[in-house]
Amino acid sequence: MTSTEPVPESPTKRPYALTIASSDSGGGAGIQADLKTMTRLGVYGGSVVVAVTAQHTRGVDSTYVLPDEEIRAQFEAVAGDFDVGAIKLGMLATASAVETVDDCLRAYDSPVVLDPVMVATSGDQLLEDDAVDAYTRLFERATLLTPNADEVARLTGVYPDDERSRAEAAETLFGWGADAVLFKGGHVDTGAGTVRDTLATPNRVVEFTNPRIRTERTHGSGCTLSSAIASRLAHGDELSTAVERGIAFTHAAIARPADVGSGPGSVDHLVDSTHWD
Repeated sequence: MTSTEPVPESPTKRPYALTIASSDSGGGAGIQADLKTMTRLGVYGGSVVVAVTAQHTRGVDSTYVLPDEEIRAQFEAVAGDFDVGAIKLGMLATASAVETVDDCLRAYDSPVVLDPVMVATSGDQLLEDDAVDAYTRLFERATLLTPNADEVARLTGVYPDDERSRAEAAETLFGWGADAVLFKGGHVDTGAGTVRDTLATPNRVVEFTNPRIRTERTHGSGCTLSSAIASRLAHGDELSTAVERGIAFTHAAIARPADVGSGPGSVDHLVDSTHWD
């Protein structure tokens, strides 16, 4: 005989992380990539949508930025109910949106991973020119910046392709208030078939080297890395450990990409944990 008694609940307690970024309708980058990554890494993810994009594996067709009051309302709704363990910042689109997010974060004191998204993998510009200066003021909120080489060059005027140039760029970024910088090496040719990512703080430099993967399916890789690091920080990892584990996850997601779309394709945020954990 089947029991009709109600089954007691068995709640699961997970760290909570928040992505403040923009939507990618194709699912490979932006908030969709962030939330899939957070879920894959055992984090309950929430979102503040700054803009929506009509986007696919071939490029970005259009962008619509939400009004500042709607961005703020989303943040206040989440912050007023959830214990946010880490925040990932992605595509913020305009100076006004950047300033709104900056104001929202004034009372927040947990880790912030800032991915200064300026240009999509397809080459489409995602940050308005007048937003760059506003972005640098947001660096004071950042536990970690995760720029690629082109973004570093646009921000600082220095292309970080060797130890000396990275140190020069890091000094500028620290001067703007960042606690640490992860110089992503995917755009820099080491000449050795490897990718070298460099974590710089005012006190030390740590390098992470992995084999370069021959693929064009890298859509969403930057979003995936920054949200993976934020996830590990929400779990309580120390910064260098969070970075190391985030890089391992992203490397696996690039090595085993998702076969989707008619363009270059996307990384696979659902990659099997045996390849990275």
